[in-house]
Amino acid sequence: QGEPIRVLVTGAAGQIAYSLLYSIAKGDVFGKEQPLILVLLDITPMMTVLEGVVMELQDCALPLLREVVPTDKEEVAFKDLDIAILVGSMPRREGMERKDLLKANVKIFKSQGAALDKYAKKTVKVVVVGNPANTNCLIASKSAPSIPKENFSCLTRLDHNRAKSQIALKLGVTANDVKNVIIWGNHSSTQYPDVNHAKVNVKGKEVGVYEAIKDDSWLKGDFILTVQQRGAAVIKARKLSSAMSAAKAICDHVRDIWFGTPAGEFVSMGVISDGNSYGVPEDLLYSFPVVIKDKTWKFVEGLPINDFSREKMDLTAKELTEEKETAVEFLSSA
Repeated sequence: QGEPIRVLVTGAAGQIAYSLLYSIAKGDVFGKEQPLILVLLDITPMMTVLEGVVMELQDCALPLLREVVPTDKEEVAFKDLDIAILVGSMPRREGMERKDLLKANVKIFKSQGAALDKYAKKTVKVVVVGNPANTNCLIASKSAPSIPKENFSCLTRLDHNRAKSQIALKLGVTANDVKNVIIWGNHSSTQYPDVNHAKVNVKGKEVGVYEAIKDDSWLKGDFILTVQQRGAAVIKARKLSSAMSAAKAICDHVRDIWFGTPAGEFVSMGVISDGNSYGVPEDLLYSFPVVIKDKTWKFVEGLPINDFSREKMDLTAKELTEEKETAVEFLSSA
C-alpha cells in the first residue's frame, strides 16, 4: 500500500454522500490496495450530522481509510486534493425558477472553483454532481484557471446507467450485456439518450440495439422519455431524489477516470466541448461518449449522426448555451 490519496466529497452530510462514502472507503472506486484520506465538506448547520457520518465511517472499521476530515471551511477541504467530488449544491425548492437556482449555485461553484485553484493539486480531477451539474461544472472550471479544463467533468453516468438498464429490461438480459449507449448534452430533461451505436449481447451474439429490439417507435419515444424523466419519477415515488443509484453512478464515473474504460467500450461524461467533431458549440460542458486511458479522456470520434439525433443534440446544446449565458451574467456580479 502506497501513499494515501486525498478525496473530497462535498454535501457530505446529505443522502447521496451517505451511499457514496462507504463505497469509496471500502475500495470500490480506487481499488482494494489504495489507502485514502476522506475529506468531508458541508455547511456549518450540518456539522453535527456530519459528526454522526464520521462516527459511522469509523465504526465500519475499514482498512483503507487512514483519516476522515470533517470541515465547513474551504481552505481545509480543498487542500492538496487528488479528487474532488462536488455533490453539494443548492437544491431546487418548490416555486423556484431555474434562474434562481442558477444564481444560488453560481455563487457556490465560483467559490469552490476558486478554492480548487488556490489549494488543490493542479492534477486534481473534479467531478460535479450537484445540479444543474453541467453549468455548475463549467462555472467551477472557469473559476479555477490554473487547473486544466479537461480535469473537470460532470455526472451523466446515472442517465447512461438508466439507459442501459431500460434496454436490458426490455430484452430480458443483464445490464452488462448492453454497451455503448450515449447520453448527449445536458443532465436535464433535454438530454438525448442515443442507442444508435449501442450493442447488446443476445445469446452470445453481439447485435445492434435497434436490430435486437425491433421496435423503433419505442426506442424513439417511450425509451427516451423514460430516461429523460427518470429522476422526476423517482422523486414522485420516493418523495426524495435518487441517492443509491446516483452514488453508484459516481463510483462508476470516478473508477473509469482512475482506471480507464474497458477495451471496445465507451461511457458518457459531461466534459468541455472544445475540439469536438459533432458540431457542438465550444465552451460548453456537454455530455459526450468518451474513452479514458491514463486518467485522460478522449472523445469517441467518427460516429455517424442521423437527422433524428442531430435535432435532439442541437436542442440540448441550445439549452446549455442559454444556461451558460445566464450563469456567466451572474458570475460577473457574484
